[in-house]
Amino acid sequence: MTLTATCHCGATRIALPAPPTHAKSCNCSFCARTGAIWAYYKPGELTFLSLAGDSTYSPSGMNHHHFCSTCGMQTWGDSPDWASLYNNDGTPKNGDANAMPTERTYAVNLNLIDDLDWAAVTVEKVDGRSAW
Repeated sequence: MTLTATCHCGATRIALPAPPTHAKSCNCSFCARTGAIWAYYKPGELTFLSLAGDSTYSPSGMNHHHFCSTCGMQTWGDSPDWASLYNNDGTPKNGDANAMPTERTYAVNLNLIDDLDWAAVTVEKVDGRSAW
């Protein structure tokens, strides 16, 4: 069964390659305000069925937060793959606090999927407020 994340008005539709089993909830100043729960995918894994009205907010120039300009839903994002180099508490995995990821990752807001089996998804807490 294909799962599709859809904004409120239906202008943005994103098909996931498989049901997610892991996701992250971040408390940074942006994510805490949007309430998004993020499932992460490699570039090329998601199928963008429709991005009509897609707009981007990027305060840092590195993390791109996409939302529907019609209904305002926080839909997806693309950013450096921070999880490849940093733990959920912001500490570096390899000891280098200045490490920059070379790969990007895509995130989909799981709150936009109707009838998602939340019992099958482990949601990890990320301390973005203190760490980033």
